Amino acid sequence: MPQPLTATQALARLDRGDLSAEALSQACLDRASSREPQVKAWSHLDPDLVRAQARAVDAEGRTGPLSGVPIGIKDVILTRDMPTQHNSPLYLGSHPQIDAACVSLLRTAGAVIFGKTDTVEFAATGRKALTRNPHDLLRTPGGSSSGSAAAVADGHVPLALGTQTGGSIIRPASYCGVYGFKPTWGLVSREGVKPFAPSLDTVGWFARSAEDIALLFDVFDPHPPPRLAPTFDMAGARIGLCRSPAWTQAEASVQAMIAGVTERLAAAGAFVEDLNLPPLFDDLLQTHLVVMRMEARAAFLAEYRRHGDDLHPELRGYVRACDGLTADDLRAAYDAAAAARVVFDDLAETYDAILTPSAVGVAPLGLEQTGSFAFNGLWTLLHVPALNVPAGSDANGLPLGITLTGPRFSDRRILAAAAVLGPRLIGARVE
Repeated sequence: MPQPLTATQALARLDRGDLSAEALSQACLDRASSREPQVKAWSHLDPDLVRAQARAVDAEGRTGPLSGVPIGIKDVILTRDMPTQHNSPLYLGSHPQIDAACVSLLRTAGAVIFGKTDTVEFAATGRKALTRNPHDLLRTPGGSSSGSAAAVADGHVPLALGTQTGGSIIRPASYCGVYGFKPTWGLVSREGVKPFAPSLDTVGWFARSAEDIALLFDVFDPHPPPRLAPTFDMAGARIGLCRSPAWTQAEASVQAMIAGVTERLAAAGAFVEDLNLPPLFDDLLQTHLVVMRMEARAAFLAEYRRHGDDLHPELRGYVRACDGLTADDLRAAYDAAAAARVVFDDLAETYDAILTPSAVGVAPLGLEQTGSFAFNGLWTLLHVPALNVPAGSDANGLPLGITLTGPRFSDRRILAAAAVLGPRLIGARVE
């Protein structure tokens, strides 16, 4: 199979006139059709609707920055012309006929809304997606944005939306070997996205290049800067290596990968130093869990009151406070998170980027568990941008990833760093 086009490559050909939007969408449909029986990335895909959107773009001409580019939408995000089912039997066949704000922005930008990608139930817990990892069909693609990561990795679409409350973008991106971006919390509207923990929930996206991640960020940024700024120069760059409180959970392949990446950066002229977080951060993984579980009580209360025991037992457990958490616990967690955000911003501001693992290892075998988000929850709680950059593979060819992060609202700086760093890591192998 020819290497599938990235969104940036496809747009260049669309601009030259040697590729039509319909031909691009048909190529994506052909790829999805051939692979979907194995990968199972989609909960809803209507080829006729995809072709109709693409033909409309060809008839109207390119009117937006994404005109003609197919994009998948995680199935917890409302779409007016497709069902939104949350991978829950409670919403089977549900069709609200309204777009989430993020989908509306994509339509205005000319994107072809390709279909709905499978997800862990409510992007929370309960039923797992049917999706398999394209690199090894016996392994999980990660969750909860399972279908979005796999669809991009397997070449069904160049872009896909996901959401992250714990590690639901970064971890699947690492497992599937693609770029995955969780922007600074609050930068992208969550209107029309099923809530799980509103002070953590973040809309993000997957792509096969750093340029494509930045391309989509422009669509969601109310005031995008000139495309040439900011820049990142590897020579003399200051990189903070943050192993984080979860480092003891990192498997040998991840520890070796981090060592290799550090050596490559240093050889390219970057100055890499350890960033050791102060004791304030030691318990933040637990703090993240407190916030997530307590806010989930309100998020799923309506389903619980309406459906009772038909709601998945794990979700019922959130609402029933089976974990024993109290309002005092939540207040303390909010205070700890707020204090840590200020401290981390100050620490991170002195670096051009912070580097940290994206996952504890490669994608685990099986589909019942989507992997640990031990290396992700901290950054979600801190509200900072986080970008998975594919960092090569282990001895068996399974993808590994690193996360680039920084202070809140340093998104552009992180994207610029990834555009320079990413190509240096292609093909790296951890033995």
